Amino acid sequence: MDFIVKTQTLENYGAHDTDGKFSNGNAYWKFKGGDDYIVSDVNRPADAMAYIMAAHSSNCISMKVIPTDVMTINQWEDELAELDKDYAVMLLEKAIKVSPLKQ
Repeated sequence: MDFIVKTQTLENYGAHDTDGKFSNGNAYWKFKGGDDYIVSDVNRPADAMAYIMAAHSSNCISMKVIPTDVMTINQWEDELAELDKDYAVMLLEKAIKVSPLKQ
């Protein structure tokens, strides 16, 4: 079964010219974009999300990429149908196809 996993990127502007640590008052996180992953060859939503976390996430002082939502292909298509057509087409074209079996 295929699932969509959405990610969110956060950038720590405080890490550009200081240590970026909360403990030193230097953290300054901002939301950035994210990606939609089409995850194939998994049976459960949790498996899709765990795979994206393991293989396509990031967790360092300057940037974090974390999975934020998981849904079926049908749910995603319903969501896209509510959007502006050009924007929906862009999201479809930009989606990243992955599989834990095809590394």
